[in-house]
Amino acid sequence: MARKMIQNGDIVSLDEDVGNLENGDILIEDGEIVDIGQDLSDTAGDADVVDASDHVVVPGFVDSHIHLAQTQVRGIAGDWSLMGEYFEHMLGNITGIYQPEDMYLGGLFGALEKLYTGTTTALDWSYPNSLEHGERAIDALKDAGLRAVYTYGPPGDDAPKWWYDSDVGLPEQNIRELYNEEIRNHDLLSLAIGLRGPDFCTDEIARSDLELARDLGVIATIHMGAAQWTSSEYNPDYQGFGAIEDMLGPDVNIAHANHFSQEDIQHAVDQGATFSSTPEVEMQMGHGIPVTGKVLDAGGRVAWGVDVCSNVSGDMGSQMRIGLQVHRMLENQDLLEAGEEVMETELSAQKTLEMATIEGAKALGMEDEIGTLTPGKRADIVMIDTNDFMTAPSHSPVQTAVFQADQSHIDTVLVDGEFRVRDGELLNDLVDEEFDRFVESGERLIEEAGIDL
Repeated sequence: MARKMIQNGDIVSLDEDVGNLENGDILIEDGEIVDIGQDLSDTAGDADVVDASDHVVVPGFVDSHIHLAQTQVRGIAGDWSLMGEYFEHMLGNITGIYQPEDMYLGGLFGALEKLYTGTTTALDWSYPNSLEHGERAIDALKDAGLRAVYTYGPPGDDAPKWWYDSDVGLPEQNIRELYNEEIRNHDLLSLAIGLRGPDFCTDEIARSDLELARDLGVIATIHMGAAQWTSSEYNPDYQGFGAIEDMLGPDVNIAHANHFSQEDIQHAVDQGATFSSTPEVEMQMGHGIPVTGKVLDAGGRVAWGVDVCSNVSGDMGSQMRIGLQVHRMLENQDLLEAGEEVMETELSAQKTLEMATIEGAKALGMEDEIGTLTPGKRADIVMIDTNDFMTAPSHSPVQTAVFQADQSHIDTVLVDGEFRVRDGELLNDLVDEEFDRFVESGERLIEEAGIDL
């Protein structure tokens, strides 16, 4: 693997010890960041030098929660609600139609979109209908070159069996085989177990699925608290974490949690559990107010995610902006309703960028590998062009990255020190080779599902 030197960039490391550097350099060797500083050219040797002048250099974005296999059915869920059309059409219909090649094509183009928009790591929450479905989903991640946490969730072929107070455990044999044969020894892949949790299965199954994740030594991620019936305010019988309350820890990630009480959030944060918020989808589909404020009040931070790419784009930049501004709006409104003026903003651009990077890495158990630009970590790096009429002049590299830049300014993306995007071009021939099959897959799925657009 060739040595590389990113040279003369405005580096936003998000590492307190490294700090931010003007005209900074990053030396990369064997996929690892080995040095960060200024005027490192003497140590570059035969490195491939990347001119980062007029660029902001940030850690790659980390999407802590997305369903990549939905990519080829983009544009069908933009007017759907969670409890109405999404449960009926997606979980109750479309996911059951997926063939292994559909999993591959959706996952491939979803992963390529992630890379093209600056995301270098994603947790792919999957609904594999068979072992072969899971294998092809993993093939997609490998072929794209994305760093990924493949999440084996409940199969999508029988919603009543796998959801709605299910008494059936996840297919342990398939999970173990997939992990041992396809994931365990792959540098860019890891496994997670996609739990239904007490919201959607019996107490015994909720605990046994989590115990499976613990036995494998992988993280568990759970959809919880996303519907009004999971709010103790509206449903006095709702027990929050219930049967798994005593099993929370740093290896447990909770997606959404909009209706959880402050007490439940505090308990989870105290136990080290992490939260993923997907603000754009949550606001549309009726999940409720994003959990950001409650988690901050409990002394934690959320990680951002995209969630349902059948209705929103895979661009993480949108999520960190929307999530930040929604939180600010709610905080501001509280002050205004109390008759006070808004004199400062609580959540900063720096913090929302951290939620899109290091907090995502923590949620995926990867904070020692990625999430900041730090010597010793893997070289997952994004360069953002600031020599553009939409981004110049860049007075604050952080604010440029958060507020001004969009996908068109993602100039260079490296994963594990290897170029995935360079000079604005996605470096993967499969974009053209598989495009027609990708489109045909989406058209067939929508036709077979009988979705009326």
